[in-house]
Amino acid sequence: MSKKSPAADQIKDDQDLAVAEPEDLTDDEREAAIESEGEAEAVSYQGTDFDAEGLVRRLNRQDIVIPSFGHGDDDVELAAFQRSFVWTRPQMDRFIESLLLGFPVPGIMLVQQSDKRYLVLDGQQRLRTLQAFYNGIHRKREFALENVAEEFKGLTYKTLEPEQKRVLDNSFIQATIVKTDGTAESRESVYQIFERLNSGGTQLTPHEIRIALYPGPFVDFLGELNEIESWRNIYGSVSPRVRDHELLLRVVALYVSSEEYFRPLKRFLNTFLGRHRALDKLSADDIRHHFTKAINALDEAGARDYLRPPRARLNVATFDALMVGAMKRVATTGEIYPEEAAAAIAKLRADADFAEATSAQTDTEENVRNRLRIATAAFAE
Repeated sequence: MSKKSPAADQIKDDQDLAVAEPEDLTDDEREAAIESEGEAEAVSYQGTDFDAEGLVRRLNRQDIVIPSFGHGDDDVELAAFQRSFVWTRPQMDRFIESLLLGFPVPGIMLVQQSDKRYLVLDGQQRLRTLQAFYNGIHRKREFALENVAEEFKGLTYKTLEPEQKRVLDNSFIQATIVKTDGTAESRESVYQIFERLNSGGTQLTPHEIRIALYPGPFVDFLGELNEIESWRNIYGSVSPRVRDHELLLRVVALYVSSEEYFRPLKRFLNTFLGRHRALDKLSADDIRHHFTKAINALDEAGARDYLRPPRARLNVATFDALMVGAMKRVATTGEIYPEEAAAAIAKLRADADFAEATSAQTDTEENVRNRLRIATAAFAE
């Protein structure tokens, strides 16, 4: 059985680490973002202009959609690429002021799906700001301009002069519309497009983009695994940048399809998540059972101290190998006990080849297969 709760000093350590977790990308995530993904399918796109009033009208009737982040929607083929709304009020006010002054503003990028709705690929902040100003409410408060020139201070959309309202309504915003046919290849191309757009401000992690592209039952299933108490004991606090969620995908993908692994890792994970998005080709019950048994045993065996030294991040390469080895033990024998997990960990600690495969170039095909092979053998003994 898993522990009821982490010790008080562990909670404090987790809280400190959660605070310290950077909002920007880690070095590994930056490397992943610029790593070549090989060939990509061409996509078709077109440019068009939308007037501000028309954009808001389409947003209000859901013809332009900013979907719920990471969750399935049978009517949405490409879900939310965006994190939560992050613009400050001064940024929002100055965007509206720019339109009232007739200044040029950056364009937006939309993805057209088969039902002809548009999903926001880039431009959420601008669109949400427009919608809030026209509707007159932002975060349950009246949206009156504050951080603007004197002539606009205190104005809401309703109190604009007729001439000002016409200027705003008729302001044109350029839009690039990308079309996708729903295939894995076209989704991968959209992923790469977004990565190239993903700069400035708070950049999205590769996994935040991934679960936006492939929402559905499998993403929700990973969310369920992410709440298991033993997993939380080992990983620590919930990651605000879904790094814990990504590690669970990595474990499941390597457990199910390690023989198919290829570099770059991000594309392997994209392919696996896209293939199993609907969770209709995997046994969720078996995976949940094997994962839970394995993580409980590792937790009871004190694996946290090995995987996550004080004040350090969890070693993901070591963790994915331990979990795959332990889950395969459960799949073979039906059980794994803490003392067995502890013995396997002790064996792996002393294995120089395992240390090499989990410390440098951990995403190469050779190192991935070596560490999974060594860990599987250690847990099988």
